[in-house]
Amino acid sequence: MSNKEQQDHIEHVFRHEYGSLVATLARRVGIQHIEMIEDAVQWSMTQALTHWALDKKPDNQTAWLYQVALRHLLSEFRNTVRHQVILNNEYEQQNIEFSGDLEASLSRELSDALLRMLFLACDDHIPIESQLVFTLKSLCGFSVSEIAARLFVSEANVYKRFIRAKNVLIKQKFNMDEINQSLITQRISAVHRVLYLVFTEGYLSSHPDVLIRNDLCEEASRLTLLLVQNPICNVPESHALLALMYFNIARLDTREDQAGLVLLAQQDRSMWDQQKITQAMEHLMYSGQGDTISRYHIEANIAAEHCMAVSYQDTRWDKIVGSYELLENVAPSALHILNRALAMAEWKNAKQGLEVLQRADIPTWLTRSYHWYAVLADLQYRDKQYKSAKQNAEQAIHLAPTNGIKDLLRRRMANYNTNKIILN
Repeated sequence: MSNKEQQDHIEHVFRHEYGSLVATLARRVGIQHIEMIEDAVQWSMTQALTHWALDKKPDNQTAWLYQVALRHLLSEFRNTVRHQVILNNEYEQQNIEFSGDLEASLSRELSDALLRMLFLACDDHIPIESQLVFTLKSLCGFSVSEIAARLFVSEANVYKRFIRAKNVLIKQKFNMDEINQSLITQRISAVHRVLYLVFTEGYLSSHPDVLIRNDLCEEASRLTLLLVQNPICNVPESHALLALMYFNIARLDTREDQAGLVLLAQQDRSMWDQQKITQAMEHLMYSGQGDTISRYHIEANIAAEHCMAVSYQDTRWDKIVGSYELLENVAPSALHILNRALAMAEWKNAKQGLEVLQRADIPTWLTRSYHWYAVLADLQYRDKQYKSAKQNAEQAIHLAPTNGIKDLLRRRMANYNTNKIILN
């Protein structure tokens, strides 16, 4: 293995295990030490980059990282007298050699601690934007600069959001071991929302230079998988959310080419990941075992219709129109109306798609967005209202937030006779 391959492997392992390591150490020594804990986990990676390159990789790489991080953390604590209680409780951990049942025990502890930390972070006293930053930084292993780039905010803003979340958690003085079934039931909707936001930011990035962020999609789906693997979190909504993620992940490789984003109608369906689609269908089936329906159920059903259609033309557009109508009732959003109008145009014709917009109560903010002008242009071109369509297309390009979306709209404008769009 080359040095580059070795480093990539270590970084992959580290990214995958980062949140579990942070959460497990926080469970042991307290959330108030979160920044020292993160420093210790980062230290374990620097040591791995050195030692794993010189010697063969340890059999249990996660346990190795955990031991190194714990030893470094305890070493830092020795410099502070008030940490003596922690030292007394944790000293024996320094020389544990993980094997057999201990390896399995550590693996269970890491997963359990990660879930506990996730539920701890989704406290309703913490603003949603701070919940998101805390999750990305402490559980997904992204740096402040990476988060700033991913959320398109300043590094100072990211750090303020992180500190706000940390201060609330410290003030609450909540022990991670106190997280019980009642609290999980209370907060699981917030956890779903944060994971949905992480995935959405990855699937259609707000960053001006990056259209799709596979790393965010991967982290969101990995954390959601932990939910469905846990007996308490294994609720229908968790399965619906994971199904939605898997359906969309199955199409990721075809959503972008050298020219930029690729519209659904133009994606090469032979390249869609059939294994992921099968997994998504399984979770969609499990999601139907409850008595309630969430936005994740409906969005997963829409994604399933796209993935199961042999071609764009063979898509069951009537089913998709019905799903968007239901989605507007369950999780009202003007963007759902735009998508319903586009689906109606595919099912019936562009004139009926425009009628959907004419009958709808469209908020002012939407009529000033590129989404609105792009959909109007698309439907008007198909309805042969060429002058209005051209004007709206140009306004959509002007308002588009990133160069990638501007390029997509220009390409669509240049070839409206064959180009079609669904905003997903």
